[in-house]
Amino acid sequence: MNTSSAKERRALILRMLEQQEEVSVVALSRETGISEVTIRKDLTILQSRHLLLRTRGGAMRKPVENPNEDTAISKKRMFNFKEKERIGLEAVKMIKEGDYIMLDSGTTTLEIAKHLDKFQHLRILTNSMNIATELLGYKRFDIVLLGGNVRVNSHSVVGPLALSVLRNFNRYKLFLGVDSFSFENGVSTPNMEEALLNQMMIQQAERVIAVFDSSKFNKRSYVHIANATELDCIITDQAIPTGMISKLKSAGIEVRIV
Repeated sequence: MNTSSAKERRALILRMLEQQEEVSVVALSRETGISEVTIRKDLTILQSRHLLLRTRGGAMRKPVENPNEDTAISKKRMFNFKEKERIGLEAVKMIKEGDYIMLDSGTTTLEIAKHLDKFQHLRILTNSMNIATELLGYKRFDIVLLGGNVRVNSHSVVGPLALSVLRNFNRYKLFLGVDSFSFENGVSTPNMEEALLNQMMIQQAERVIAVFDSSKFNKRSYVHIANATELDCIITDQAIPTGMISKLKSAGIEVRIV
């Protein structure tokens, strides 16, 4: 079937996602008779309208969002991956040779770890097992992985031991992953232990840079981490809610849009 009208194609994509949780670009191209390039553009437009979520190679049905759900990192990786990569690349621009940085656990902070090729000397502290493994591939950075209890969902370490180790470090650039953010309520997360660790990360940091895609805005989760004004900078994508940039800038927060 050759579905030439953009409106018809996009309606068909949404109908297919009502019947199945995920569809691929290849399958959509075959079903509509339209090129994969055009299908990708359709998916990007539908995502910008908050009607689906892009995944690697296709799209998935937009789930009913619950900011208090502790979503597994394996599932988070599928959401907004292109935006996360662009955010990660922009964050790298804020790093200088010889910097002392902290990478919080998360799929967006992992994108920072993947793009540090140009650096020779960095001191990096992290609570993420995935990020530590990624950093080992460079074979030249000074890496510290916090010890503690391992969380299965986030592949991160938390708890009293992690807090005890973190107390020994300060004056680093913190790249903070975010589950939920609102201007009024600040940063929040579904997990109490993650919140406690994040609070100390912020307290010890010299500069706090929050990295998160626009789907995290105007949400409030179970446990409060920090007020918006405790952030020095936010890096996010172009679908940031209307009016949010002016609010953030008026509060003295640097905003970078990618």
